[in-house]
Amino acid sequence: MKSSPLADRLRPQSLAEFAGQTHLTAPGKLLAAAQASGELPSLIMWGPPGTGKTTLALILAKTIQAEFVRFSAVTEGVKDLRRVIDLARSNRLLGRATILFIDEIHRWNKAQQDALLPHLETGDIILIGATTENPSFEIRGALLSRCRVLVLNPLSKDDLLGVLRRAVSDSERGLGGLNLKIDEDNLNLIANLSAGDARTALNILESASFLAKDISREVVLEAAQKTALRHDKTGESHYNIISALHKTMRGSDANASLYWLARLLEGGEDPLYVARRLVRFASEDIGLANSRALEQAVAAYQACQFLGLPECKVHLAQAVVYMAKCVKSNKLYTAYEAAARDAEATGELGVPLHLRNAPTKLMKDLGYHAGYKYSPDFDYQEEQEYFPPELKGKKYL
Repeated sequence: MKSSPLADRLRPQSLAEFAGQTHLTAPGKLLAAAQASGELPSLIMWGPPGTGKTTLALILAKTIQAEFVRFSAVTEGVKDLRRVIDLARSNRLLGRATILFIDEIHRWNKAQQDALLPHLETGDIILIGATTENPSFEIRGALLSRCRVLVLNPLSKDDLLGVLRRAVSDSERGLGGLNLKIDEDNLNLIANLSAGDARTALNILESASFLAKDISREVVLEAAQKTALRHDKTGESHYNIISALHKTMRGSDANASLYWLARLLEGGEDPLYVARRLVRFASEDIGLANSRALEQAVAAYQACQFLGLPECKVHLAQAVVYMAKCVKSNKLYTAYEAAARDAEATGELGVPLHLRNAPTKLMKDLGYHAGYKYSPDFDYQEEQEYFPPELKGKKYL
């Protein structure tokens, strides 16, 4: 029988073995308190992959001696839920709790999430939902209000190094029986490549152990191949990183701007999306302080259309650095916003007669266009009101 993957064999069996998330597991914190009391509220665990959501759920179930039922939101639905509720009610009669663990709970639709509500109210089940997506966007408010939301963070480098050292030395569940040779530099390299994900770190180590017993830098890189940067083009990461790029260019830090651009592009972002954001930035944050910024942004967009990836990366880099180094002004943006507020509040105001078009005799008879001063005839020095009377003298710029 083939052995299970290293990441599964080395899964912590208690909070004492668990790496990271001390803001939840340290003495006096929520999960430690739940372990001590034997009582557990329904939870939503939100965090990136490999941070311990499933492991914590298993530990908690073991701690309170609850039956653990694991669901995948991708493959199971309301029909399967009914079977679990029947089991939970039977368990309850025997004095035993039932934990329903729903992986990727954000994939359940509104009706499926609503189906959980009455069973949380009656206490038939304790829900632990795991999600990599922001719960406030993906999970129904009614369900969130009945759960505690726990935020799990990417593991620190020190946490990952602890996991890796344990894997190398543990003869019973880890790779200790292989007598691997790997120095601290290469353990650090694996930790760096893993981006806070313990599962990724252990997978790289295990793959490296298949390649050689003396694990060098070259072996680690071969095992890791090209580790995917953590960037979800449709999730919160997408919005957080583009926000970071926008704010960093606004703050005129060209070096950090290049970093956030690289995070987007190397993570698989559509270059045309980035280029569209630059076009917006050119007018919103630079505007008339340097009108050439808009030309640069549009040129970068066109270059992306002409060339595509990977060639267009350099054009986006040029535009991003240009934007970061430009003198900034948001006057156009704030002026338009102020004008838009007035437009919404005074949309019933008519256009002054002298500014109206008069293509017919009836319109002329009604005074349309009457008294209008044609600017070139006055060398553009005419005195003429262009606002409705109610807004006379209004200044936006």
